[in-house]
Amino acid sequence: MMWKRVAACTLAFFLMGSSVLFADSAYQQVRVWINGNEVDGGSYVINGKTYVPLREMDGLVDYDNDAKTVKLYKPNVHIFLFKGDTAFGNVSKGKLKFNVFTQVDNLETDIAAVKVAITDPSGSQKDIQSQNITQQKDNFWFRTYDFTYNFAASGEYRVGFYMKKSKSSDYVLVSEKVITALNQ
Repeated sequence: MMWKRVAACTLAFFLMGSSVLFADSAYQQVRVWINGNEVDGGSYVINGKTYVPLREMDGLVDYDNDAKTVKLYKPNVHIFLFKGDTAFGNVSKGKLKFNVFTQVDNLETDIAAVKVAITDPSGSQKDIQSQNITQQKDNFWFRTYDFTYNFAASGEYRVGFYMKKSKSSDYVLVSEKVITALNQ
């Protein structure tokens, strides 16, 4: 009688172990990095294909639950930084008056607003300028007013261009430009 229990337990453990091994080979969580930043929210390899959350791709995402479809809108966005009439990328520490010129094309969806913000090396963000969009276009330019900013610490500052899909949605980063503040 005892050998039947041992055989049944061995068989049960064998079946559980083989199903765990099968599941592990079909589904695996992986770390994904995009331009030096690790993707939040988990990425997975399932049956040899890598799945990454679309919201991490710096674009506008529409999810239609009824149709079970997801659409990613990633327009071409080019950011230029101007001090007067001169383009720049690196600065010395201290205050600087500049403006941001953004060219957007290939925008395949309607948006409610745009925003330009700067993030310092510690992660603190300051809005430069935002604007509601009343006339929808697939391409447009957006230039901020002159803005004075204190590059207090050396390091990388990120000027981001954000879009808002609707009035009730959050701003989403669609492009960014790096300014390096140097000790000079």
